[in-house]
Amino acid sequence: MSNGLLIFLLFAGALLLNIPIALSLGIATVGTILITGILPMEFFVQTLFNSTDSFPLLAVPFFVLAGDIMMEGGISTRLVNLSKAFIGNVTGSMGIITVVTSAIFASISGSGPATVAAVGGIMIPIMFEENYDHSFACGLAAASGALGPIIPPSICFVMYGIIAQVSITDLFMAGFIPGIFMAAALIIFAYIMSKKHKFGHVRKPATAKEKLRAVNDAKWAILVPIIILGGIYSGIFTPTEAAIVACDYGLIVGIFVYKELKLKNIVPILARTALTSGYVLILVGCATAFGRLLAIEQIPNAIADFVYSISTNKYVILLIINILLFIVGMFMDTLASIIILAPLLLNIVVPLGVDPLHFGLIMVMNLVIGMCTPPWPPAWGGFPWSRP
Repeated sequence: MSNGLLIFLLFAGALLLNIPIALSLGIATVGTILITGILPMEFFVQTLFNSTDSFPLLAVPFFVLAGDIMMEGGISTRLVNLSKAFIGNVTGSMGIITVVTSAIFASISGSGPATVAAVGGIMIPIMFEENYDHSFACGLAAASGALGPIIPPSICFVMYGIIAQVSITDLFMAGFIPGIFMAAALIIFAYIMSKKHKFGHVRKPATAKEKLRAVNDAKWAILVPIIILGGIYSGIFTPTEAAIVACDYGLIVGIFVYKELKLKNIVPILARTALTSGYVLILVGCATAFGRLLAIEQIPNAIADFVYSISTNKYVILLIINILLFIVGMFMDTLASIIILAPLLLNIVVPLGVDPLHFGLIMVMNLVIGMCTPPWPPAWGGFPWSRP
């Protein structure tokens, strides 16, 4: 246990020094190996390479790339205009449109930050102009972006599926209904708050001609989630292949149909994707090495024994884990939390009869809700180690 305590102390110390979480994990692992000599340094190097040698993991950079392409190619703008045409006359319409468009865009990008950037970047200035409270507008856009990790395709589900050896397609199917319920709850909240505080302006309903024009203009954007999810659920292609299809489709539509995506923008998009993907891969490699070192030191078993000493009731343990995940989500990046905690927590819940598929939904939803909760308000950006 002394080695286990050492690795946690090194990890905590690195975080307190504002070192990014991916590097903190690597520092804790390498530091423990050098100080104790329990493993050769080759262990760390081999783990870095082996952990990223994964076909399903290819979905992550391609979904990130797809989200950037869709944002630059005008797809998010068409989705916003479509929502305006059908619900623009409802009380709190701009808030509701933010939620609806975020839900649709989430089913394209699979990323919460991409959803907030694409939809929030358009809708927040509009809500400001329509007398929405600034904190409410930003908070609603951030919470709506949290639908990205829940509504399939989801990068978080891809990562959990790789770690837990659970079908990513099954995770996508399981996340659809909870995502819809979360979107509905946000819509109701936006409506009530707008009615209570008189946010927004009342518009006249769009004519049938205007609605048809909006549908026609957005038809290529609407087809994206249909192609991606339809292809996955029908078995035509895997989630990884779906991410590549989304990139190809976004390029074709953005360049040749909407003509808003210029060739000069491709290089910056690829550069952003490379930076994000590079961080994710470093995070995966270091977290995997960190987790394997913990397993060698029997830390997961020790944690499981401690939890079982509190209670062996499945529901009590799940309640404790829900609270833990919510708190962790307030401070740590969702992907990092999944990579670090999934192996530890699965070691606790699976012997109690909890389905790993069900637990994946529990884990991602709690972390996402925690991510939207202080001390992670959008206004000040959170802790330096919280986001790539």
